[in-house]
Amino acid sequence: MTGRYSDHDQEHYERPRRRTRPRTKDRPTYDDAVDARVVTVDRGRFTLLLEGRRVMAMKSRPLGRKGVVVGDRVRVVGDTSGADGSLARIVEVVERTTTLRRTADDDDPVERVIVSNADQLVVVTALADPEPRPRLIDRALVAAFDAGMAPLLCLTKADLADPETLLSTYRSLGVPWVVTQLKGEGAGDLSELLDRLRGRTSVLVGHSGVGKSTLVNALVPDAHREVGIVNAVTGRGRHTSTSAYLLELPDGDGWIIDTPGIRSFGLAHVRPEDLIEAFPDLDEMTESCPRGCSHGTGEPECGLDEALAAGEADPDRVESFRRLLTARESATDW
Repeated sequence: MTGRYSDHDQEHYERPRRRTRPRTKDRPTYDDAVDARVVTVDRGRFTLLLEGRRVMAMKSRPLGRKGVVVGDRVRVVGDTSGADGSLARIVEVVERTTTLRRTADDDDPVERVIVSNADQLVVVTALADPEPRPRLIDRALVAAFDAGMAPLLCLTKADLADPETLLSTYRSLGVPWVVTQLKGEGAGDLSELLDRLRGRTSVLVGHSGVGKSTLVNALVPDAHREVGIVNAVTGRGRHTSTSAYLLELPDGDGWIIDTPGIRSFGLAHVRPEDLIEAFPDLDEMTESCPRGCSHGTGEPECGLDEALAAGEADPDRVESFRRLLTARESATDW
């Protein structure tokens, strides 16, 4: 042996091990967690409604990348007093009853959950200023049918244009509607809309400038949602709402969720076979369709075409359904 080596075994030279606690498969039970509902999300902080008070919270590390969105029912531990500076911790997201999704565009495989646990999608569109965009309405309806939510078409600014022109396009789909206006006879009367909202959790979606925030402020006077104006040159509204927000109706019989104005509604996650299921009368006519049939125009041996030829299907309803299929497949250019 030279001076550089010795007869000690190799373990003598091993790096000292870190002094860490041994891992365990046991996880906290959170038996003391309480139930709350997510009101809004802002930069990783969640405003919750818990027993009538607002509580700020953050997401616990065990949830990992699991998203928490407006409308979620969650379980919370920590400081739930709601006092200034207090911060609770979300430890569990209760299973959702519905999820309203969209993708950034039609080629984007990543789904984004907009809100959860809502049972009605209210598509708000102006009859003028800005002009209605039927393709956006169609896409929102597709998203509603895919999510298992009841759709409602809310037409605003009826004092500026006749609603019949637009309504004639959607009657065959069986989509209910309400009409509101800000001026003239019947201005400000939201009783019909309120009847449709009571007892439900409704999501309001629409293009910027259609009067969505104005409706929210009228329905919930203390909401104080910022109202924008429509650009006279482009005919488009300015985004005023920057995040989704859950609000309770004044009589306590229903909830509405205001969402930011949208300019695209990607539907890459929607499959034609799921969409046809939202139309039971048409779905039963497609039982003999070849495998992989999308039920669109030009599909060989499609059961819908056979039903049309035999006089067993409503032509307007089939055409409307196929328009929704086309909207699902078209580019998101509003």
